[in-house]
Amino acid sequence: MKNSIGRIIVLVDDYDKASAFYEQNFGFKKIFDLTTSVGQRFLHIGNDSSLGIWFLKADTREQEQRIGNQTAQQPLMVIYTSDIEKLYNNLKANKVTIKNEIVSTPEYKFLHCLDLYGNEIVVVELKS
Repeated sequence: MKNSIGRIIVLVDDYDKASAFYEQNFGFKKIFDLTTSVGQRFLHIGNDSSLGIWFLKADTREQEQRIGNQTAQQPLMVIYTSDIEKLYNNLKANKVTIKNEIVSTPEYKFLHCLDLYGNEIVVVELKS
């Protein structure tokens, strides 16, 4: 038996703004975008792997209060990159909040940034 993670879920208030943020800053593309006959939208973004992000629009007051704080101020996700300096420059150019500047170790480099809702993202470049 083989198991894999398919999507992480991120609560949002606007599908298109959320999608644009991740597309512009991380180069993710729409994997799946369907609106059902009852108006429920399924919007998944990612890259060429099976892992991606599924945006869910907050429907209730409780869900709306969780936007940007789904993990009690802990990181929401880790994004791996092959060029952290290039990605860092792109994030800065797009005025993304950088919580922690690039840290280098012998094995990896990483930084922490915030998405448009304040969710913390860890960006990692593994050294080969």
